[in-house]
Amino acid sequence: MTARSLSRFVSAVFLAAAIPLVSPTSSLAAPCSDIEVVFARGTAEPGGGLGLTGTSFVEAVRLNAGGRSVASYGVDYPASGDFADRLAFAHTVLQGINDAQRRVEYIATTCPGTRIILGGYSQGAAVAGFATDGDVPEGVPAEYRSYLPEPMAPEVAEHVAAVALFGKPSDRFMRDAEAPPVTLGADYTAKTIDLCIPSDNICDGSPLAQPNALHTLYGINGMTLTAAQFALQRV
Repeated sequence: MTARSLSRFVSAVFLAAAIPLVSPTSSLAAPCSDIEVVFARGTAEPGGGLGLTGTSFVEAVRLNAGGRSVASYGVDYPASGDFADRLAFAHTVLQGINDAQRRVEYIATTCPGTRIILGGYSQGAAVAGFATDGDVPEGVPAEYRSYLPEPMAPEVAEHVAAVALFGKPSDRFMRDAEAPPVTLGADYTAKTIDLCIPSDNICDGSPLAQPNALHTLYGINGMTLTAAQFALQRV
């Protein structure tokens, strides 16, 4: 990608971020689109329901969709930064997993011709990854198990064309946080792109710590375009 095309893309992303996003509830009444992006934003990320990274990704999909209609849905969950209360934080993550699953299942049932792209950034990447998994993650404490969502039906995976994860917390990061590693269901692994900026300390295997500046760059460094091209090859 040339410097000029990257500049045009970044400009389009920031223009899109300034446009009010459609709320999840109002999108239920919209007609079926050719493609729908279901995206979970990162921790305390600005930019509305999709977050800045999700807005960038949706816009990249839309700009490269070849005239196909593209809808978007921001996963409805707090994206909380309250890490001190582990059980309360786990509840907010589970809220996101449940909402992502509900939306994917809703579209698969009511709009069977719509191709779904599931995605997430940072904490949202963990939400999206866990939403695809049908197994209880190894090491989940007993007090959390009763809250775990039921897995999506295997046939739902046929409607999910691709999964795009940005800055997904590494296994080391999750273990240090005393949480299970993020796993994906077997029906989704081959159609998943998992992007990590080199030296981003959330996803590169570094010890648990506050995110460094690199972790904030996914919406503007061209990776959302890379992920969009990957996903659209599978739609």
